[in-house]
Amino acid sequence: MRKWTQGEELRRILMTLFGVLVCAFSVGMFSHSGMGVDPFQVLAQSLGRHVKARAGLDYGTFYMILNLAMLVGIFFWNRGKIGLGTVMNIFLVGYIATFSEQLMQQIFPEPGLPARIALLAVAVVVMCFGSAFYFTGDLGVSTYDAVALTLSERTQKKYFKYIRISTDLLCVGAGWFLGGADKIGAGTIITAMFMGPLISLFRRTAAEPVRYGRKKQGS
Repeated sequence: MRKWTQGEELRRILMTLFGVLVCAFSVGMFSHSGMGVDPFQVLAQSLGRHVKARAGLDYGTFYMILNLAMLVGIFFWNRGKIGLGTVMNIFLVGYIATFSEQLMQQIFPEPGLPARIALLAVAVVVMCFGSAFYFTGDLGVSTYDAVALTLSERTQKKYFKYIRISTDLLCVGAGWFLGGADKIGAGTIITAMFMGPLISLFRRTAAEPVRYGRKKQGS
């Protein structure tokens, strides 16, 4: 079994930390653009709305509980995907996303269409870039990301982008059924169709060279 050097360990930790924080921040940008949120957030925020109406839970707390529930399933299905990245996603993403949206509201209190389109475009790229880094850091992923990654590993890794598109579309459909039509927009569709391919691109061109250097690219 391969032993990691201290330098490799640190690199993986930093990649995971960077990736999760960047992804969480992009969620607030998505939301403030008013052009739809990413597919999993469509489902999560639609569910969260019902829970808040009945139990009064804020979104950050609900998101943490939802991910803890999903974590149980991932533990039995593919516990190898559980790690630092998983813990950060469960306990930080909901709160960072809320902070990010509040910050965007202060910077762009009433964004016009050009600003909203710019926010959306940046959010999509930022989320995919961050995802590529914490996937490649391989220190655990979010419970939702673990689904597509596990399915792709148990078929062929080259099919990840198609599997991710399928799981994203399922989340959008479920969120719409739960009354989250207002959370669906151009950003949701763009993310559902292009997030998988963009993550694959950023993993190959940015994240893997950071972790493995040129040897991985040449192999």
